[in-house]
Amino acid sequence: MKETVHNIKKAKVGDVELEDSIFGAKPNRALIYEVVRMQLANRRQGDAATKNRKLVSGTTAKMYRQKGTGRARHGSAKANIFVGGGKAFGPHPRDYSYRIPAKARRAGLRSALVIKRNEGKLLIVDELPLKKIRTKDAVLALKDLGVAKGMIVTEGSNEVLEKSMRNIPGIKVLRWEGLNVYDVMRYEHLIMTRAAMDKVQEVLKP
Repeated sequence: MKETVHNIKKAKVGDVELEDSIFGAKPNRALIYEVVRMQLANRRQGDAATKNRKLVSGTTAKMYRQKGTGRARHGSAKANIFVGGGKAFGPHPRDYSYRIPAKARRAGLRSALVIKRNEGKLLIVDELPLKKIRTKDAVLALKDLGVAKGMIVTEGSNEVLEKSMRNIPGIKVLRWEGLNVYDVMRYEHLIMTRAAMDKVQEVLKP
């Protein structure tokens, strides 16, 4: 199947061949959910911590005699029922990260790309020829493309493009190696250069 390739003014300049094995398949939304869930879990710091009665500072001397006071028996001011005592069952640092199979991650990314294309939110451009680092030029280019919020995927390092776009809210520039399900689904539009699309298809072919 073919997809139109536009220039920076959104005029048609050619076509690109899309792999039927990628864009002709039915998207698996459940798999997209699993991949996004894994990505978000892997981003968690897992450094929430509280001090239990072993970690707080305080005396362990018996507070008052065992019998005869009419009060409950206690042997430490570090017990969790006292002010300044340890926290019972509080959070401790842990690793939330986990991995799902690589085949499943690639299949999830294929499904995300199919959904973007089916929604008409996938835009393939020949190139993004910004001549100098200037946010105003980047804003005008996005306006011509009809994009307010989106992710731009390039085939390699492009300092002029990356620095021109970085101050625009709702816009992210990513190199093709970092393409992932979470970002594809998070941003409304997906703009890819022709070269980046060729590289992504080569990697994602089943």
